[in-house]
Order: sequence, then C-alpha cells, then structure tokens
Amino acid sequence: MTSTLEHKESAQANGAALPVVPGDCPEPTQGFLAPGGTGVEVVVLESRANAKGVREEDALLENGSQSNESDDTSTDRGPEPASPLKETSFSIGLQVLFPFLLAGFGTVAAGMVLDIVQHWDVFKQVTEVFILVPALLGLKGNLEMTLASRLSTAANIGQIDTPKELWKMITGNMALIQVQATVVGFLASIAAVVFGWIPDGHFSMDHAVLLCASSVATAFIASLVLGMIMIGVIVGSKKMGINPDNVATPIAASLGDLITLALLSGISWGLYKELESKVYVNPLVCAFFLSLLPIWVVIARRNSATREVLYSGWEPVIVAMAISSVGGLILDRTVSDPNFAGMAVFTPVINGVGGNLVAVQASRISTYLHMSGEPGDGPGPAPRRCPNPCSTFCSSDVNSRSARVLFLLVVPGHLVFLYTIHSMQGGHTTLTLIFIVFYMTAALLQVLILLYIADWMVHWMWGRHLDPDNFSIPYLTALGDLIGTGLLALSFHVLWLIGDRDSDVGD
Repeated sequence: MTSTLEHKESAQANGAALPVVPGDCPEPTQGFLAPGGTGVEVVVLESRANAKGVREEDALLENGSQSNESDDTSTDRGPEPASPLKETSFSIGLQVLFPFLLAGFGTVAAGMVLDIVQHWDVFKQVTEVFILVPALLGLKGNLEMTLASRLSTAANIGQIDTPKELWKMITGNMALIQVQATVVGFLASIAAVVFGWIPDGHFSMDHAVLLCASSVATAFIASLVLGMIMIGVIVGSKKMGINPDNVATPIAASLGDLITLALLSGISWGLYKELESKVYVNPLVCAFFLSLLPIWVVIARRNSATREVLYSGWEPVIVAMAISSVGGLILDRTVSDPNFAGMAVFTPVINGVGGNLVAVQASRISTYLHMSGEPGDGPGPAPRRCPNPCSTFCSSDVNSRSARVLFLLVVPGHLVFLYTIHSMQGGHTTLTLIFIVFYMTAALLQVLILLYIADWMVHWMWGRHLDPDNFSIPYLTALGDLIGTGLLALSFHVLWLIGDRDSDVGD
C-alpha cells in the first residue's frame, strides 16, 4: 500500500490526477478499480503540444492561444478557451492587401527619388553611393522587419500583454537596433569602398570618409524612426484584433525605403558640399555616431529579451549586408551606363515588393513554430532537404495557403505600381507590352524563388535551434535585393539587345 501511494504521489508531480469512479465508465477496465470497488486516481500526463491545443490551421491567430502556454498541474481547471476561428485565404489576403499596397507605394516613391537623385553631383562623382542604396534599404529587412517579426511573435504568444513587459521589450529592442544599425552602416560603407575600388583600382580617402559618415548617419536615424513606427503598428494591431504578422512587416517597408533613400541622398549631398571647405565635418559625423555605440550596448545587455540577439545576431545582418552590397554593385554598374538609366526607378519597387512578401511569409511560419514550443522542438522533425515545391505552394495547410495568396498579389500589385510610375512620368522607359512581360516575369520568378527558400530556411533554422525571427528575414530580404536587381538588369539588357526601341530603354 505504501508503494502504491508513493507511486501515485510521484505521478501527480508530473501530471494531473483525475479521480475515476466505477460509474464514470460504462465498461471499466480491471486495472482502474481497487479490490474494494473504490475509485482510484489515474494520472493523466499531458504533452506540451496537447497542453497548447493548437492546430496548424489555427496557430497563426492570436486570440485564444495564449491561455494554455504552460502545463498546469492543478486539478482545478478553469473553462477551456474558445477555439480561434480558422484563417482563410480571403482573410489572409484582406489583411495583407492594404499594407502591401501601402508598402508598394512607398517603394514607388523611393524609386522616383532615386530616379531624380541619380543625376546629382554626389551620385555622379562618388558612384559608390549607388552600392550603399540596396544595403541601406535592406536595413528594413536586417533590422526593422526582424524587429517587427520578433514583436509580432511576442504579441501573438502573450509576451507583451502588460505595460511592464511592453516597456521592457521596447527599450531593449530599440537599443539593439541602434547598435546593429550603426555597425551595419559602417560595414556597408567599407563594402562600398572595396566594391568601388576593385573594378577601377581608384581609391579616395575623402570619398571613403564621406561614404562612412553618410552610411552611419542614415542607418542610425532611419532605424530610430522606423523602429518607433513599428512598435506603434504592432501594439495598435493587437488592440484592433488584427494579426500583426500580416501587417507589421509590410508597413515597416511602406515608409522605410522612402525615408532611408531620402536621408541617404540628403546627407550625402550635404556632406559632399562640405568636402571642399570643411573637410573635418565628415570625420566628426562618423565619430559622433560611433561614440554612441557603448550606450546602446549597455542598454541592450541589461534586457534579457535582447541580450542573446546582441551576442548571436550579427551573422545574419552582416552576411545580408554583403549580399545586398553585391546587388548594389550590379545597380552601380548598370545605371552608370546611359543605356540603362531607366532601371533606377524600378529597382526599389521590385526589390521592395519581393522583400515585403517573403518577410510576411517568414514571420507567419515563425509564429506558427513558436506556438509549438522553442526552437528545435516540434511539430515534427525539421526538414533536412529542400521541401517539395508542391508542399510549399499546393498543400492545404495554412502556410501553403498564405504562400499562394502572397504569390497571387505579385501581378496586380506590380501593375498598379507600374501604372503609378507611368502616370507620374517617372523613369526613362515607356511601358510597352514587351517591357511589362519581361518585368512581370522577373518579378514573379523573384517572389517564387523567395517563398520557396523561406519555407526551407525557416524550418531549417528552427531545427538547428535558431530563432527564425532573428535569422531568416535578413537573409531573405537580402536575397530579394540580389535576385530582383539581377533579374531586372538582365531584363533591361535583353530588351536592349532585341532592340525594343518602343520602350525607350536608356533614353
């Protein structure tokens, strides 16, 4: 009898003890009743997945999924939370559409700005500034979109429900992105100097310091402004009952490209004007922003939510910056040729749209995985090989459904953006049928590749105990910049070779 009680007490420490009496079951098994006919307690062990009670189709909705986060060992259970509604393709598209169009018009505005500033003296004399453009515009993928994905996940799993938790998350993440923005901006300027020096073999110290000051100042100010906007969007989305994963990352880019490109153009133009009379201004600007680094490091280290990212989150942002810089080199070499000057206005658009769509998908998959546990946990083993494209785009699960919705937004979205550019008389290219066909082919191929890579990369990182919120989006948006710029440059070269004079490519 003593061994039986000890066994029961040890079982109760690991599970919920539920009393069972003979009348509870129509056909009780022999092992469930004591010899005297009295009821005994059966210990029910619950797995983490069962305690969460989250299905794959419902995992991306925030309502009703937070109350079962921990394994409750108490026998006094409250009422079960209401099951969340299933997220349909229509609801996904409806929530994504508005921020997607808003972000797209932001990239159109950025393209119009780039089309204008490419003729400024600083862009003509210091052509390496073009190399900075994709790298700094990619900061929204390296930093702001990563921030949006982290906060969206935190909102969906109930980590910012109280004001204290929210304030802690805000201060730590804002300090973190300032550290990352300053370092990435500095490294981007070095990459621009190196990539500019390799083809021509020409190096100018004044231009190198100008690139450094412009890049660091732009990265710091843009990340500060966009980070504050992101926090407001996510908090507002949660209060309105909207899934932050569907709206946060596109809105991060809606003003991101425009603000970043406008800052880069204005700061570089102003510092270029000071080169002749006040050569000390550029080094002072660079030194000022670098001197603030220790302050942001201390704040980020004191926050448990960002301490790990501060130490381990550098590889993706640095590698992503290098990938984007290669795209910037392609842009520099292409738009420097008068035959392809019309490419400048379309580059932020195709890169921005692709990056926005894949960031939404990566954030959604990451949220779904986080609701099943910690990185490295279920559901199921992480894929060791590249997934079947049919499972990525044609299956019935919610992530495949969202991939189809996002892919179907490419053509109508780009048609709207191309018409907007044409109506505003932007660029140096007439929208002929053959140009639209080549452009749409490049855009569709870019997004198709990115969505497939996202499906593989997020699960692969999860299986290696890496948080996809911190690691996947920088790689994906950087690849979007490289693939988009490369395919667009290829399209312009093919159009020029086949002699599509009606498009006025290069006029």
